[in-house]
Amino acid sequence: MRSLFKSVIAQERIVVEEDTRGPDDKETGVPESKEAGSATERPASADQDDDDSINKDAQAGVQNIEAITKVWSTRDLYLAYVLIWIVYFVDSIQQGMGTLLTPYVTSAFQEHSLTATTNVAANIIGGVSKLALAKILDVWGRPQGYLLTVCFMVLGLVLMAACNNVQTYAAAQIFYWVGYNGVSYATTVFIADTSALKNRGLVLAYVSSPYIATVWITGPLAQSVLTTVGWRWGFGIFAIVTPVVCLPLYFLFAYNQRKAEKQGILVRQKSGRTVFQSIKHYFWEFDIICLILLSAGFTLFLLPFSIYSYQKYGWRDPLTISFIVVGIVLLGLAVAWEKYFSPVQYMPWELLKDRTVLGACVLAAVLFIEYYIWTAYFTSFLQVVLRTTIWQTGYIGSIYSLGSCLFSIPVGLAIRRTGRFKWVALYFGVPVTILAIGLLIHFRHAGTNLGWIIFVEIIYAFAGGACVICEQVAIMAAAAHQHVAVVVAVEGMFASVGGGIGGTVAGAIWTGVFPQKLYQYLPAESKPDFAAIYGDLAKQISYPVGSATHKAITMAYDDALKNMFIAATTITVLGLAGVIAWRDIRIKEFKQVKGTVI
Repeated sequence: MRSLFKSVIAQERIVVEEDTRGPDDKETGVPESKEAGSATERPASADQDDDDSINKDAQAGVQNIEAITKVWSTRDLYLAYVLIWIVYFVDSIQQGMGTLLTPYVTSAFQEHSLTATTNVAANIIGGVSKLALAKILDVWGRPQGYLLTVCFMVLGLVLMAACNNVQTYAAAQIFYWVGYNGVSYATTVFIADTSALKNRGLVLAYVSSPYIATVWITGPLAQSVLTTVGWRWGFGIFAIVTPVVCLPLYFLFAYNQRKAEKQGILVRQKSGRTVFQSIKHYFWEFDIICLILLSAGFTLFLLPFSIYSYQKYGWRDPLTISFIVVGIVLLGLAVAWEKYFSPVQYMPWELLKDRTVLGACVLAAVLFIEYYIWTAYFTSFLQVVLRTTIWQTGYIGSIYSLGSCLFSIPVGLAIRRTGRFKWVALYFGVPVTILAIGLLIHFRHAGTNLGWIIFVEIIYAFAGGACVICEQVAIMAAAAHQHVAVVVAVEGMFASVGGGIGGTVAGAIWTGVFPQKLYQYLPAESKPDFAAIYGDLAKQISYPVGSATHKAITMAYDDALKNMFIAATTITVLGLAGVIAWRDIRIKEFKQVKGTVI
């Protein structure tokens, strides 16, 4: 979802509109003039040179991309964007189809209730991995990082096609989402490297446009896969197709990087380090200790919320308690390590304290939390309660992709014309998102006209598209070019961890409410089949509408989804606080990138 949108950046002068000066302004180095909207100095994080030469103080990966943009032709620039569009087109089909197939994968192993759980660790680790990927892009280079993520995505697809239990499928999801999120992240950074900030919204609309077409493909494709070759080949086919469509973009990167080296614009210097010294250097450079602590901490803390019902003593089980306690301790150690002991600071603390950066991260996390809470079992609800076919379910589930992509075009134009983005999220994006999810509390019942569900999905899509574009433009506008990869990675970590939290909350609500209510409502003759009904989506659908068992199932869905929709609506309110914290940055005269850019 998040990777639908990315960015554009033009030259480097920033104007801040505020009525008062707060303490954060001193911390971020953003001065305010005596008249609102007329700041004359750029932020402390801005690049120090206004010329078009390569920044010698930046890390090697940043210097590489600046050299590439200096030597490549306009034709190569346009070709790169065409290749990105193709990558997004294929990945969006696979990702949309995979979402529809997941309930059938878990049901194949009689574990439909683990549908949300399989995504928890994948989203957490997928988000945290961007922190390491940001360093790879900055230290080693954009092409190398992109190629690595493609390998992870293909490996995940192969494992999903070959899995023999839910545990293996969950592990495959981790590899896949690390790769999928990584490819989206690497192309996002590339777009930030090659586009102007005032045009960023329009470029985001362009790279998200494949979803306008694929929305009509994923549902019928998933239906066809299930009825013909089976869900395994649904993943296997894309394990073959993905490298074919992704590798040309890597070769274009690598070709132009080599071209810059031949022209002497990019000069390679030997480090003089031994193998052991290089290992030690990169160990600290990538901040491996912090990454391990964060990954383990978030995973151990969040997983018990989804698996506690499977433990003998539930929340009181020693394993559940130990997971939570150890997770909290590891997260605390990660913060302490990064602040007091890490020899290489991952990101300047001035940026970490910047209210625009923090506000954008809060909004990113909130959007993913609410999305994964209310959508975790929504496709199952549509098929079981409202009796939609899988292709209808696919179309409804894809409304977000279609609507957000279409609406991102006028949002991008508005940002380009006004040079401002905060007002779009504050007065439209977040409030309408809250309204849309709140309406689902009312429309969750059996017998609801499908048109109302579609209406809610449409307004939710428009609002979500506006939120995502504004959020990513905000976080990039707050940083200089050499820090863009890092702040985008931090924002991506918040988003993916938010997805993990959302999936965790959804799993906790489902396992805590649905089975109890289902057993309570089931007629006596169906109680012996309770385990099969609870664990298998196909079994739930098999009961005819109007039967006592079907009514019991729909009532249990009603109770579970009510709690999910209320939780999602409540958490989204926090997004308003995040947007209010943003500086009202005017981006028309903001120079950030060099060379041949859009």
